[in-house]
Amino acid sequence: MISSNLLAVFYLISGVLFILALRGLSSPETSRQGNLFGIIGMAIAISVTILSAGNFSTGFLYLLILLLVGGSIGAFIAFKIPMTAMPELVAGFHSLVGLAAVFVAISAFLNPEVFNLGFPGKIKIASLIEMSLGAAIGAVTFTGSIIAFLKLRGLMSGSPIIFVGQHYLNLALGIILISLIFYLCKTQIDTWFWTIIIISFLLGVLLIIPIGGADMPVVISMLNSYSGWAAAGIGFTLENTALIITGALVGSSGAILSYIMCKGMNRSFFNVILGGWGGTDQSSSNKSKEKKPVKSGNSDDAAFLMKNASSVIIVPGYGMAVAQAQHALREMVDALKKNGVKVTYAIHPVAGRMPGHMNVLLAEANVPYDEVFELEEINNDFANCDVAYVIGANDVTNPIAKTDPQSPIYGMPILDVEKSKSVLFVKRSLSPGYAGIDNDLFYRDNTLMLFADAKKMTEDIIKSL
Repeated sequence: MISSNLLAVFYLISGVLFILALRGLSSPETSRQGNLFGIIGMAIAISVTILSAGNFSTGFLYLLILLLVGGSIGAFIAFKIPMTAMPELVAGFHSLVGLAAVFVAISAFLNPEVFNLGFPGKIKIASLIEMSLGAAIGAVTFTGSIIAFLKLRGLMSGSPIIFVGQHYLNLALGIILISLIFYLCKTQIDTWFWTIIIISFLLGVLLIIPIGGADMPVVISMLNSYSGWAAAGIGFTLENTALIITGALVGSSGAILSYIMCKGMNRSFFNVILGGWGGTDQSSSNKSKEKKPVKSGNSDDAAFLMKNASSVIIVPGYGMAVAQAQHALREMVDALKKNGVKVTYAIHPVAGRMPGHMNVLLAEANVPYDEVFELEEINNDFANCDVAYVIGANDVTNPIAKTDPQSPIYGMPILDVEKSKSVLFVKRSLSPGYAGIDNDLFYRDNTLMLFADAKKMTEDIIKSL
C-alpha cells in the first residue's frame, strides 16, 4: 500500500504531466508529444490509485479484468474509427464520462461510510453538495452527448428542435435543481437525490436539441467542459486529487475553447451554456435556388485556372474528411508549387464537425504547419487571391451569413472566398450543408462548381496538371 504522502507526490506528477499535455496539444507541431505526456500522466494516476487501495483480494482481480475489457474495447474503437466519425466518437466518450460520474455519485450516496463521508442520512453537507453537483453535471453531459452523437451520426435531424417556452422551461428546471440540492442537504431524503438525477437527464436533452448542426463543434467542446467539471465534482467527493486536477483542467480548457469558438462565430457564450442559440427558424433562409444557373466545370478547367494563377488558397471542409482527400490534396499542392504557384490553407474555427478537425487531417498528410492559417490570419488575402479551392466547406463560406438576419448562421464570421478572382467549389451536388441552408456562393459569377467526389476530383486535377 502506498502512503498518503507518496500518493500525493505521484498525483502531483500526474497533474504536471496533464498540464504539459494541454500545452503540447495547443499546437499541431507538439501535439504528439502532448498526447504522450497525457498517456504517461494517466497511467501513473491509475496505477497509484489501484496500489493505494492496499487490498489485493478478489475485488482487485475484478477491477483488473474490467480495466482490460474496457481498455481493449477503447483501443479497438480507436484503431477502427475513421476520421469522418471522430466527432461522434468524441461525443460518445463524453457521454461515458458523464455516466461514470453519475454512477460514482450514486455509489457514494448509497454507501457513504465506504468513502468516509458519514452514514446514510448523516452524510457531510459538503460531500452532499459535491456529489449532487457531480451527478447533475454528469447526467446533463450524458444525455446531452447522446443527442450530439445522434445528430452527428445522422440518426437524428441536425436541424434545431424548438418549441414555445423552451428557454423558460430550461430556466425553471435549473432553479428546481438548485432547490432540490438545498432540500437534499437539509433532509437527506433519497427521493430528492434521485429526482436531481432524473431532472438532470432531461435537462441534458433540452439543452442540446435546440442547437443546429452548424454549431455542433461548439457543442462538442462545451460537453467536453461539462465532463471535466463532473469529474472534478466527484473528485472532491472522493477526496481524490488526481480527479480534481484532471477534471478542472478539462473543464476549464473546454470552457476556454468554447469561448474562443463562440467569439469566432459571433455567438453568445452564456447562450451556449443555456442551450439557447442555434434555434433560428431556417425556413426563411432555406429558399430553393436549384433553378438558378450554376457554372460547372471539370478537372481540366480547374487545372488550367490553378496552373496559371500566382496564388491559390485551399479551404478544406467536411467534404475533404468524407472523401479522405487530404493526401491527394497535398500531392496537388506539391504539383502547383513546382509551377511556381503560392499555395496556403485557410481553416475556419468550426470547419468540420469538431474543433481542430481539419488541422488533424492536414497534419496526417504532412502539410507544413507554416502553410496553414486560421480565419483571422488569412481572410484579407482572399481579395488578392487568384483561385480559392473549396472542398466541401459549405456553411463556413456561405455569404448569407452577412446578409440574411433570419439565417441560423447570420453573424458568423465566414471565410471570404467570394472575394477571390475565381472560386473552385468541389461538391457532390447542390445540396445544403450541415446547417440545412443553401449556399449563395454556388451561384456567383466567379464560382465554378466541380461536381464530384473530392478525392477523385483532386486526383484528376493532378493528372491534368
